[in-house]
Amino acid sequence: MRPVLAAFTAECARLTEILAELADSDLDLPTDCHPWTVRDLVAHIRTGVGRLSDMLAAPAPARAEVDAAGYFGAAKFTAQVDADRIAGGQRDALRVDRAALATEFDRAWRATEAAVVAAPPDRLVRTRHGDAMRLTEFLRTRVVEVGVHGLDLAAALGRAPWLTAPAAAVIADLLTGGRPTPAGLHWDRLTLIRKSTGRAALTAPERAAVDAAGFRWLAFGR
Repeated sequence: MRPVLAAFTAECARLTEILAELADSDLDLPTDCHPWTVRDLVAHIRTGVGRLSDMLAAPAPARAEVDAAGYFGAAKFTAQVDADRIAGGQRDALRVDRAALATEFDRAWRATEAAVVAAPPDRLVRTRHGDAMRLTEFLRTRVVEVGVHGLDLAAALGRAPWLTAPAAAVIADLLTGGRPTPAGLHWDRLTLIRKSTGRAALTAPERAAVDAAGFRWLAFGR
């Protein structure tokens, strides 16, 4: 639990710093998460980091059914589910106030951090999709959301990626299933994450090497 929580707090704290620097004009920039703007994507991330507080306040399920990789299964990214997610991000964005953006995001992730610290480490939670998961596994999905969407925000803003080392380690471990990166690829963690999540194109030899290594392809919607 501790390394995952440390990654979550490090990545959220870094994003809070970035949000505090944004100008009004930044929020209307397009992102590669079409049709979301920066404003829409920030709203989506903020909602995502705040989910655990309510989940931990609800009754725990009897047993875990999926892990973090299973959470990102293709079944959750059907056309209808994806449309609902896009609409939800745009709806939440209507409440985004640039002046309070960093403060509100900071409040959301710190409430999650406090709820996680107060919960038993073996606590189970139920997601909005109905999946029963171990708390640590769901927290891993939050690290993925903040870290990978942070790459999307950096690209939209024309900034260098700010992915923190703790978050990169958690995301890379999830993507590779704990396996080492094939030696012939010579990827650092940032490259591995960008390539394995569709943020950078894979060549045919790279895809063959990744498939042979048994990486778990995660679904992130369209």
